[in-house]
Amino acid sequence: MSKILRVVMVEPHEAPYELNITDQLEDLQETVGGMIEVIGNGDGTLLVCNEESKLMGMDGNRRLNGDVIAGPFFVVGTDGENFRSLTDAEVERYKQRFAEVEDIFPEEVQEHMGFTFFAW
Repeated sequence: MSKILRVVMVEPHEAPYELNITDQLEDLQETVGGMIEVIGNGDGTLLVCNEESKLMGMDGNRRLNGDVIAGPFFVVGTDGENFRSLTDAEVERYKQRFAEVEDIFPEEVQEHMGFTFFAW
């Protein structure tokens, strides 16, 4: 049985907004436009984005920890191995965190695409 999740949705060129989605994989994938990638925020929340967004040529969205997130993403709470709805405080924190719309040119997205291999 699916449950409804309260998340903060962040789309390129747009202010973040609150959104309700189900925790079903198909809905999560539809929300980000493809296969999901989950990134921990270190505070009991997760950033869920499209794993292939840069390869698909999606617009740059926000800069995060020295990287560029392309395409739409959302922030959701985590409860162990499950997603949970954000609290009121978390919704406000992430709406403020991503409130500034960032202009990210395609060249910058491309600079942050690829793999780094280390050999020992």
